[in-house]
Amino acid sequence: MIDKQWESAAAAVADIEDGSSLAVGGFGLSGNPIALIEAVLAQGTKDLSVVSNNCGVDDWGLGILLGAQRIRKMTSSYVGENKEFERQFLSGELEVDLTPQGTLAEKLRAGGSGIAAFFTQTGVGTQVAEGGLPRKYNTDGRVDVASPPKDVRAFEVNGQMREFVLEEAIATDFSLVHAARGDRHGNLVFNKAARNFNPLAAMAGRICIAQVEELVEPGELDPDSVHLPGVFVNRIVEVGRDIPKRIERRTVAAEGV
Repeated sequence: MIDKQWESAAAAVADIEDGSSLAVGGFGLSGNPIALIEAVLAQGTKDLSVVSNNCGVDDWGLGILLGAQRIRKMTSSYVGENKEFERQFLSGELEVDLTPQGTLAEKLRAGGSGIAAFFTQTGVGTQVAEGGLPRKYNTDGRVDVASPPKDVRAFEVNGQMREFVLEEAIATDFSLVHAARGDRHGNLVFNKAARNFNPLAAMAGRICIAQVEELVEPGELDPDSVHLPGVFVNRIVEVGRDIPKRIERRTVAAEGV
């Protein structure tokens, strides 16, 4: 087996070139591969096409790449926590492919499984299927790029004919993910909510780079506890258990309640 450990996040992302496509794990700010994102920012890579559930916030996660105007296109299912995202999209600086969340998850899984496309009922009868959703604006506020119409077909399900929309899989040049534990062979274990889009993003990348809080020797992970097998992971970097972790909003009860 190949030892997939790399000495640093900077070394692991060094061959991500301008114009690359990235699948990035995380849900909100949970499970963001922040060390890898910061390394991409530091090396100056630009014109990125990024696929992720969301784009972080203005000063964290993918938001730091967006704020530095390194992202050309975002494919996401949720975009509501980032004011700079709104500004860039409405001013024509950013292209956005807004995708239903379950569909986005399946697009990534399909891309990593060698499946070219799939049919789903999600989006039937809406602009998701019919096309016309704004993807990019001109500087004068007019729509420059709109989503195209998709193939819709009827299939019999439980004795009833139902319409389904064809969705194409997503495969990217690289994927960046965060895991709690991993071994040198690339087997990964995710912690609670961080097991969100991380396994799916990992599968979709031609080269998957994983940051882990704890790196262990092969054989130390219980095979039944492995969430993502090492066959999907190409590089692994240990970032330590003290790596910063953020949440969007901290909500606590008043004292005595």
